[in-house]
Formats: sequence, structure tokens, C-alpha cells
Amino acid sequence: MHKPGEIRVLALGLIRDGDRIFLSEGYDPVKEVTFYRAMGGGVDFGETSLEALKREFQEEIQADLTNIRYLGCLENIFTFNGQPGHEIIQLYESDFVDSKFYQLEKLVFSEGEREKAALWVDINRFKSGELRLVPEQFLDYW
Repeated sequence: MHKPGEIRVLALGLIRDGDRIFLSEGYDPVKEVTFYRAMGGGVDFGETSLEALKREFQEEIQADLTNIRYLGCLENIFTFNGQPGHEIIQLYESDFVDSKFYQLEKLVFSEGEREKAALWVDINRFKSGELRLVPEQFLDYW
């Protein structure tokens, strides 16, 4: 985990299939709200964001990515679990190499001590405000 007051650099992957987007599901116990975000994770020192993106997908769900394209950089200042956070996000668009990932309903994986779920969600559920996508600027890349 990151230290308080630290700016984290993340590499996240936007994976689409028609109107569906592949996301991990999160929950903020303080706000009592479920949210969704693109999968990926922190960039390690000495590692490029592209390398981090590939590594994170391998570590979390054993998936290889292809057709990787850089989309842009987002800045996200937020509060999670009552703590302030600040992220610089290197955002990539990509596809899964293995087509089995497009058939999944839900995939449960471990991130450290936490168990998390990844799933396909219809983008219109975020546009309508029914579900929460973080950071919301992701919708700008749709």
C-alpha cells in the first residue's frame, strides 16, 4: 500500500467489447458505496507504465494483452475509506489475447489480502448514473 501524502502512479487498461467494459469492482466501507474502475495497478520504480500494465494483468488474472494503445494521462484526487488519495493514471486501451476472457461473467481474484471481482459492465449503466465509474474522466475516453 502507499504511504499517506504520496502520489501514486498507476497503469490502467481500458478493455471494451461492444458496449461492455471490463472493470474491477471496489467498495468503500466509509461511504458505503460500490464503485468500478479499470484494471491495472501501480508502476514500480524502474518500470515503464506499459510494463506495469502487462505485469498487473498477469499477476491479477493471468491475462495477456494485445493491441495496446496509449490513451492519455488522468489525474485523480479522491477520498477512499476516509483517507485522501492522489493518483496519476497512465491509461491504455487494449484487448485480451485469450478470447475466454470475453465469455466471463465474473472473475474473482486476490489483490494482496483483499479478494476482488472483475466483470463486464454495460457502459450505459455509468452514463445513466446507475453505477459509479472512478475516476469519472474514464467516460471521456469512451
